[in-house]
Amino acid sequence: MSIAQDANEKIIQNDYLLAENFFRENAFEKATLLYKKLYDSSPFNTNYLERLISCYQETDRFLIAEQLLKNKIKTNKDHGYLYVYLGYNYEKQQLKDTAAINYKIALNSLNKSTVYAGVIGGLFKEYNLLDNAILAYEKAMQINKNANYIFQISQIYGEKGNYKKMFESYIELVDSNDRYFNVIQRYASKYITEDSENEANVLFRKTLLKKSASTPKDVWNVLLSWLFTQQKDFAKALIQEKALFQRKQEDLSAIFTLGKTAFENNAFDTSKKCFNFIVEKSKTKSEIINANLYLTKLAIATKSPETKKLFSSIFNHFGKNAATITIQVQYADFLTFYENKPTEAILVLKEALLYANSKFDKARIKLKLGDVLVFTGKFNTALVYFSQIQTQLKNHELAQEARFKIAQTSYFKGDFDWAKAQLKILKSATTQLIANDAVALYLKISDNEPVDSIPSGLKQLAKAELLAFQNKNDAALSELNNLFTQKEVFVNGLIPGEVIYDDVLFFQAKLLVKQNKYEQALLSLSKIITADNQGFLTDAIYFMMAEIYHNKIKNKDKAQEYYQKIIFEHSSSIHLVDARKRYRKLRGDKM
Repeated sequence: MSIAQDANEKIIQNDYLLAENFFRENAFEKATLLYKKLYDSSPFNTNYLERLISCYQETDRFLIAEQLLKNKIKTNKDHGYLYVYLGYNYEKQQLKDTAAINYKIALNSLNKSTVYAGVIGGLFKEYNLLDNAILAYEKAMQINKNANYIFQISQIYGEKGNYKKMFESYIELVDSNDRYFNVIQRYASKYITEDSENEANVLFRKTLLKKSASTPKDVWNVLLSWLFTQQKDFAKALIQEKALFQRKQEDLSAIFTLGKTAFENNAFDTSKKCFNFIVEKSKTKSEIINANLYLTKLAIATKSPETKKLFSSIFNHFGKNAATITIQVQYADFLTFYENKPTEAILVLKEALLYANSKFDKARIKLKLGDVLVFTGKFNTALVYFSQIQTQLKNHELAQEARFKIAQTSYFKGDFDWAKAQLKILKSATTQLIANDAVALYLKISDNEPVDSIPSGLKQLAKAELLAFQNKNDAALSELNNLFTQKEVFVNGLIPGEVIYDDVLFFQAKLLVKQNKYEQALLSLSKIITADNQGFLTDAIYFMMAEIYHNKIKNKDKAQEYYQKIIFEHSSSIHLVDARKRYRKLRGDKM
């Protein structure tokens, strides 16, 4: 390319970018001048043509647009898509009959050639002439057996709200070629919700079951499992996964993933069935050990009296070595936070360090060792371990976790400046969960830290959170209660309107729920709402109150009342789907 050509290309590119900017800002007069210049220099560029026509239409110069298109058609009679532009130009003038004639000409042009079928269908879709778009695609496929516009047709059915046709088309596409599976799953997920009675969910399930009966394939079980997982119907998802495994008996990874997802959603029965199935069927030692790790987590979560025996049986069978390090770390956590035996836990972890072959395993052990040391109040030693991880694994996820623990430990100690310095770095952490936790703690400190040495109550809240971390819930509650009564903290005790008021009461409520003191927890939550029913915690408070009434106190009417508040007053809440689901169930809707 010569220097002159290169310069000309740059001018064209700059004109186009400027024209696009004018168009987006609705400066159509200015955009028209540039697009006319661009189109005159490149009359075969359909993008310039389309934009120029739109500019004429936006400035009510329909006759100019009409003449331009008619001249274009004279020299390009086989370009059937031009009649869509012309028809829409009439449509904009409310000349619907004339528009329809031109649309028909565009569709009939496909009888001679389907080369422009994609363009014609795409233009009809762009102009929201969805029925015509479907006609164009279907006609092209009838004429040209190699043409495949099923995906485009499926999308249009979705836009029309015809979910039945949409899902039928998507599933036909997968049936014709498995490579469409991931694409279809992604597009279907736009309509599927956690609500099993949602119209799209019901239609997708029925369409899959019908297809599975007429044309059995593994892919239908995979999609059913995915659907049930989205709905949190984990038991039904497991039935599908077991059916898949029985046919091939090759890969248990999907059942492992399902078990983890069920565990994270507190569906402990199904999760246990998943991991027991893996232990029973797997022929891989590492897979069985990982399944056993989750069985220990389940035993702890469900407060099984057999938990200690389970750990012993695993160590007796697999030994204490590099392969079982994750279970040794889990055992130390159990000893510390559930058995109150941190001294034993430290011995377990120091022994585990002897078996660790990688710096990553060593880091995981040291993270837990630091937690145990914080539990025992040995903050400085814990900080040494956390700092070692940061130094040895810079920028790794484990290093970010260690930095958060440094910040949290500093917060517990009352060293708020150092905690904030660490959290400020972590706010952009690559791990979303750590970033979210960092932002939450940073805001708690920033919003509530003392100003000009005037007590704010943050030190007392941090101390209460440390006591709760150490499973000293009575002492933590006592520390929180002091905030409302001690005159040495506040002149009249903590009162509504203090910045820290909501944080203290919300944490207090969580502790009271742990102690099964539900009425007291509800009282703490109601105080927050009384002080400010539009605060950023409001939806979380309503949901917590609804859950207490629903699951603990068994007061159906009150539970419905608070679920309803989320549905009608907090439509963007992360608790909305669960609130709606539980509300419908309590109301007696068929689920």
